[in-house]
Amino acid sequence: MASSSMSSRGSGSWTAKQNKDFERALAVYDKDTPDRWYNVAKAVGGKTAEEVKRHYELLVEDVKHIESGQVPFPNYRTTGGNSRGNASDDEKRHKAVSIPHFSSDLTTS
Repeated sequence: MASSSMSSRGSGSWTAKQNKDFERALAVYDKDTPDRWYNVAKAVGGKTAEEVKRHYELLVEDVKHIESGQVPFPNYRTTGGNSRGNASDDEKRHKAVSIPHFSSDLTTS
């Protein structure tokens, strides 16, 4: 979801490999790393520091929308059994989803 919505909002086209490299680079180059966006861009390949910074900003925005409940959970079909427990299907899905928290400090170079 994130990569398709990001590309439609002007971040350009990102391949699955670039997205995976982006995720890995964010784990290596945290907000305190000098020249963070330059290093992330170098790790991703084919993107400028500004492009990777914008990609990160859009990711943070998407996560905020998800965490605030602005993005509905899909209505997945359950396999086998039934859902006669005390918790609603939505509550079960909420418990099953874990979203990492991203720092919104985007002022780091």
